[in-house]
Amino acid sequence: MRERLGDDKQRQSQEMMALYKAEKVNPLGGCFPLIIQMPIFLALYYMLSASVELRHAPFILWIHDLSAQDPYYILPIIMGATMFFIQKMSPTTVTDPMQQKIMTFMPVIFTVFFLWFPSGLVVYYIVSNLVTIIQQQLIYRGLEKRGLHSREKKKS
Repeated sequence: MRERLGDDKQRQSQEMMALYKAEKVNPLGGCFPLIIQMPIFLALYYMLSASVELRHAPFILWIHDLSAQDPYYILPIIMGATMFFIQKMSPTTVTDPMQQKIMTFMPVIFTVFFLWFPSGLVVYYIVSNLVTIIQQQLIYRGLEKRGLHSREKKKS
């Protein structure tokens, strides 16, 4: 599609939407896993914040309390990095420059928010991001073997 349409982003977007419609693909289908995770995320947040059993219970390395924020802010930074890698691995279909800027700063914004979240919740999000990265890599490898995907650099 890129070769046929060149750099015309608007036309590419229209063609992509037509392809989605023809193949009965919902472009918002990627939001479904996030919506499913939201109740788990909220339940973990409230459980970790209120859990008496987790207070001062050792976990690993520097994390001595899963119900408290990371004292050195290492976990939120790791979470932001994994979110950044997911974003860079994902194909961009957004053509609006404002939306592109917002998407670019999302890992930074989430990192700042997660500075005050319980460590257990940040660990959950890191593991979720790592599973997503591995899943995307496996899918892309399968697509590359069939010639349906190439690892060319994305233009920013």
